[in-house]
Amino acid sequence: MNFPLTAAAVLATTFLVLVFIHSIFFRRSKNAVPKVPAAGFALPIIGHFHLLASNERPAHRILADMADKYGPIFRLRLGARELVVVSDSRIAKECLTVHDAALSGRPKAISSEHFGSNYASFALAPAGPLWREIRKVVVLELLSNRRSDALRRVRESASEKFVRDIFRAWLTARKKGLSESDDVFLILDMKEWYWKLVMGVLFGILFGEMHEEDWSGAVATVKKFFSLMGAQVVGDYLPWLRWMDIGGYEKEMKGAAKEMDNLMERLLQKHKSEKGVKSKEEEDFMDTLICHFDCGKETVDGFDADTLVKATCTTLLGAGTETTANSLTWALSLVLNNDSVLEKIQGELDMHVGKERLVNHSDLNNLTYLQAVIKETFRLHPPAPALLPHEAIQDCVISDYRIVKGTRLLINVSKIHRDPNSWPDPEAFEPDRFLTNEHKEVDVRGKHFELIPFGSGRRVCPAVSFGLESVQLGLANVIHGFNVRRPSDEPIDMTEYGGLSGGKATPLQVLITPRLPTRIYLNLKHVT
Repeated sequence: MNFPLTAAAVLATTFLVLVFIHSIFFRRSKNAVPKVPAAGFALPIIGHFHLLASNERPAHRILADMADKYGPIFRLRLGARELVVVSDSRIAKECLTVHDAALSGRPKAISSEHFGSNYASFALAPAGPLWREIRKVVVLELLSNRRSDALRRVRESASEKFVRDIFRAWLTARKKGLSESDDVFLILDMKEWYWKLVMGVLFGILFGEMHEEDWSGAVATVKKFFSLMGAQVVGDYLPWLRWMDIGGYEKEMKGAAKEMDNLMERLLQKHKSEKGVKSKEEEDFMDTLICHFDCGKETVDGFDADTLVKATCTTLLGAGTETTANSLTWALSLVLNNDSVLEKIQGELDMHVGKERLVNHSDLNNLTYLQAVIKETFRLHPPAPALLPHEAIQDCVISDYRIVKGTRLLINVSKIHRDPNSWPDPEAFEPDRFLTNEHKEVDVRGKHFELIPFGSGRRVCPAVSFGLESVQLGLANVIHGFNVRRPSDEPIDMTEYGGLSGGKATPLQVLITPRLPTRIYLNLKHVT
């Protein structure tokens, strides 16, 4: 008898039996943790995709209704992808603290591929070396305390130009009306004016000065770019249909991405040609990025220096512009629909700022009621109503449900912010709720999960403080510098549009007259 052969056969058989027993045991223990409950009305192939395909209602509103029916955590099948939707602050906290690392991925998407320079954008990139490196550069070189004074100077300069330009438009309207009266009201679409303000701030910080003639093209490019970011592309969920480009979204994305890349390339080459000419104080963030990647430092994940510089600036410009402009538009809309709130803000501004100068950054800490108004605006209209989607990079258990690797996760903060268990009378605009003991200490920086407009955990927006101060200053300058009112007795239309940012669907037309002494405006540069 061949004993070595027999022994080998016995060992092999024993090994296979043990593997079989282990697999049975493992499968049973794994299946002991149930999957997240699925929503009803799934169709073959497309799953629940048809339930979200509405041109009339934003997706976060549809998902909020589904949460009322299926509970605070439920599962959707969107074609070949599984999506878990969380609509509860307790579960959101578990996701973004206990399982923060496991859920730190970003799902691949056609929009991320084109608009993120094939995932060179740190906001859209998977958790990894590129994301860590670029985020570190942004935090240390753009958002650190040592850079705060430079950022404030740019923001206050842009705010001054904003007030000056509105006053100049009012002067022109008065001259055309052949009137010397200060009671002539100017009709403005504040959505467009806030876009100009935010673009001025971000262009100043990222790229330095920009000529006026370049503005209209840049604004149009950024608007097109961001509007397509939130498009529901069939190819993302049914990859085998991507070649058909149903709806033509990918073709539009390629065109918009090309326009944005051309804009960034022009700015990049301009900065390179000026290298060594600017003083350290004159350098902007693109200068800093060029130095960081060109001064003997290795590129990350195979991306060359130019790609990383352009992708990072594109991310910051795209992420900061529409979200901030939308927040300002919502804030002013809510205030104009509530006369008592407008009067309280004006009273606070007159007390702490007076009427002999414009509002500046140093005033913001004293404007506690204005801060409450901004918090309440973020509660009702968060910059990203459902945050950017996460993806599980490893298996985990959330709220006693099994989440497998590759599952996508959406946190519907809009629904969380309107939870009656956290917020009495949740649909009402009540800034005073943040001045009471119950919510006085609640802030928006990701520590209080009943209010997380900027997210939380390792994927939290790194520019929370900057964005918050920008909205506070932008609202304060309009209400302090001008008498603002609705064009009629009808309330401002508060209809939302879909997409990532949930902006106001209709223009915000207002009537404006100067509120400060004329000499204050005339002392601003270039007022005639």
